[in-house]
Amino acid sequence: MKIKWIMVICTLLCVGVLAKAQIIHIETERISLVYGVNDEKLQQVHFGNHLSSVDGVEHLSTKFDEIYPSFGNGSSNEVALIATHADGSMATDLIYQNHQQSIDDNIQTTTILLKDEKKAFFVELNFKAYQAEDVIEQWVVIHHKEKKAVRLEQFASSTIGFKAESYYLTHFYGSWAKEMQMTEEKLCNGIKLIETKRGVRSTEYENPSFVLALDQKASDANGEVAMGALAWSGNFRFSFQVDDKENCQLVAGINPYASAYWLSPKEEFVTPRMILTYSNTGKNQASINLHRWARKYNLQDGDEERPIVLNSWEGAYFKFDADKLKSMMDGAAEMGVEVFVLDDGWFGNKYPRNSDKSGLGDWQVNKKKLPKGIGDLIDYAEGKGLQFGIWVEPEMVNPKSELAEQHPEWIIQRLNDREEILERSQLLLDLSNPEVQDFVFGVVDNVLTENPRIVYVKWDANRHIQNFGSTYLDADKQSHLWIDYTKGLEKVLAKLNEKYPDIIFQACASGGGRVDYGALNYTHEFWASDDTDPFERLFIQWGTNHIYPAIATGAHITKSPNHQTNRATPLKFRCDMAMGGRLGLELSPDNLDEKDIDYVKRVLETYKANRSIIQFGDLFRLNSPYDKDGYAAISYITPEKDEAVVMAYCHEFHRRDERALIKLQGLDEDAVYHISELNGNRKVNQVNEIGKEISGALLMNRGLFINMKKPYESVVIKLEKVR
Repeated sequence: MKIKWIMVICTLLCVGVLAKAQIIHIETERISLVYGVNDEKLQQVHFGNHLSSVDGVEHLSTKFDEIYPSFGNGSSNEVALIATHADGSMATDLIYQNHQQSIDDNIQTTTILLKDEKKAFFVELNFKAYQAEDVIEQWVVIHHKEKKAVRLEQFASSTIGFKAESYYLTHFYGSWAKEMQMTEEKLCNGIKLIETKRGVRSTEYENPSFVLALDQKASDANGEVAMGALAWSGNFRFSFQVDDKENCQLVAGINPYASAYWLSPKEEFVTPRMILTYSNTGKNQASINLHRWARKYNLQDGDEERPIVLNSWEGAYFKFDADKLKSMMDGAAEMGVEVFVLDDGWFGNKYPRNSDKSGLGDWQVNKKKLPKGIGDLIDYAEGKGLQFGIWVEPEMVNPKSELAEQHPEWIIQRLNDREEILERSQLLLDLSNPEVQDFVFGVVDNVLTENPRIVYVKWDANRHIQNFGSTYLDADKQSHLWIDYTKGLEKVLAKLNEKYPDIIFQACASGGGRVDYGALNYTHEFWASDDTDPFERLFIQWGTNHIYPAIATGAHITKSPNHQTNRATPLKFRCDMAMGGRLGLELSPDNLDEKDIDYVKRVLETYKANRSIIQFGDLFRLNSPYDKDGYAAISYITPEKDEAVVMAYCHEFHRRDERALIKLQGLDEDAVYHISELNGNRKVNQVNEIGKEISGALLMNRGLFINMKKPYESVVIKLEKVR
C-alpha cells in the first residue's frame, strides 16, 4: 500500500517546484491531506494513507488543479467559486498568502488564507483534523474589503482530488417512506451530480453523503474508500468530475441553484462543514470513523444513553383525548418504556388540530381534547414512572389558522398575488426573517417554560419550499432565501440548545427528511423514516447507518399488519429490527395482547441491559440485505472488544438445507467468547453454539451457521469475553 501511494504522489505531481516551507500537511493518525504552493497557487499533493514524512515533496511536481478553483482563471473543470465584482469582472485568481496550524488535544486546526491577485477579496480554507477518529472537516470563509458588494454565485465548502484507474460511487436516495436506499455506479468521464433543490426535507430523494471506492467496487472489509457528508440542512450539491487523465475531482457544498448571494464589505460568508474520512480497509472502517466522530463532536450529548420512547402517532393519530393518552401511558409503563411522546393534534382552539388541514401555527393546548392541559398528562406520566415529550412543527402554518390570519407577511409565498401551492395543506414560515425566528423559538420556548418537566421534543417539518418569495428580503436579495432560511433555522436551534441543554431534540421531517450532520449538530437523534415496516427498515437502516450512528437512529416496534405497507410480520422480527437503533415503540399498547406485552417487556429489559453496546459500540456490517442470499446481519462491538451484540435477519424463503453462515468481524481473535441468545422465543435454538465458549479467531474465520429459513425470522445473540 505504501508503494502504491508513492506512485500516486508521483502521478499527481506535475511541472513546478513546491517550496518546502509552503507544504501544508493536514493529518490524523491514519490519513494525510497534503497541499503545496506552486507559482503562488495552492494545489493538492495527496489525500489518503497517512504519510510519516513529506520530506522531498518539493522535488516533485503536481498535476492536480488548484485546491479551491475559481471562475475566470483558466480552469476548465468544475469550479468552487464564482464571484462577480462591482465592476462586472467575474475573474478571480486566488493567490496563497499564508497559513496557520495548531494542535490542541485531539484536533489539529489549519487555516489557509488566499487572496485575489487584483482585488481585496479573500478566501479562508479552514480544516479540523480529528486525530483518533480519522475525520477531517473543511469549511470556507469568504470576505472582502472592496467598496461595493460582491455577488457570489458559487461557494463550495470543499474540493478534493482523487487518483485511481476507476471510481465507484455509492450514494443514498429515496423519498418519503423509502429513505436512504443505496445504489452504486461506476463513474465515467464527465460530471455526476448528487443534489437537492427542495430547501426543507432536503434529505428526501438524495442524502448529502457518499462513498467513493477507488479501483474496485465498494467493499465493507477491503479496498480504498473515501466517505463524506455535508453538515447542512438546506440545498446541497456534490459534483464528481472524472477527466480523460483518470483524475476525479469532488466539489461539494451548498447548491448554488437560484441562490446568488450579495456579500457586503466586511461581511463574512461561512459555508457549511464538509466531513471527510478515508479507509484503506473498506467502507466499514470509514463508517466507524464517522460514527465515533459524530458521537464525540457533532451529536448533542453523544456520550449519553438514549431512552426508550413510545410515540403516540401510530397508536392514536389525531383521534385522542386525555383518557386515551393515559391508557397508552399505562401500557407503556407496564412494558418498561421510559418516555411517552405526545405527537400531532394537541393544539388549536379556533381551528382545532383534528387533521392536517387546520390549526398548524396556533400553539395553544386544545381545551376540548385536553381540558386540564399538558401538565395533567405530565403528572400522570410521572406517576407511572414515565417522562414526557411532545411534538411540534413550528416552521409551518396552515392557511386555516389564527397565525395565518394575523401574520400573512410571515409566510413564504409566491409574490405578486400568485396562488400559493399547498403541500399537506400547509405553508412555510419565512425563517430568513428575524421576527419569524423569534416566533419559532418562542413556540418551543413557551411550551417548555409552561411545562418545565418536558424532557423530549420531536421537531417535525412536512413540506418542501415550492412557493418562493420573501416579504422580508429586499427585491434584489430574494435569491438569499434558500440559504438564509437554513441559517435562520440553525440560529433558532442553537438558541434552544443554549437555553435547554437537558432537552432531547429529535429531527423529523416527514420521517427521514433531515438526516444530515447539519441538523444533528443541534439534535440528539432523527426519525429515520415514517415507514415502520421492519422489512422496509432493514434497507432504510442499512443505508442510514453507513453514514450516521445507531444512537441517533430512531427505530420503533409497531403493530402488525404495518400501517404503511399492510405487511404482517412476527413480533420478534419487529423487535429485533428495532434493536438495531435507538429502540422505541410506535403503537398503542392495547394493540398487543398480554402475551405480546410480556414479550415486549422482556425485549425492553434486554435492550436496556445492552444498549450501551448498541449505542456506543462499533458497527460491523456482516451480511447485506442487498446480497442475493436473502440474509442480513450486523454486529455492535465495544471498543474494548469484550462484548458484542449480533443481529441476523432472514427476508426471503430458503430451501431445506440452506442456512446463513455469518462470519463475525472486529473481535479479539485471541479471546474466548461465551454465546447467549437475546429475545429468544423458540423452543429450539436457531444457533447450535448457544451456551458454548468459542474463540474470536473461530468466530471470525469459520463463523456461525444460523438456522433461518422463512421470511421474517431473526436472531439476536450476545458475545461476552470470558478469557
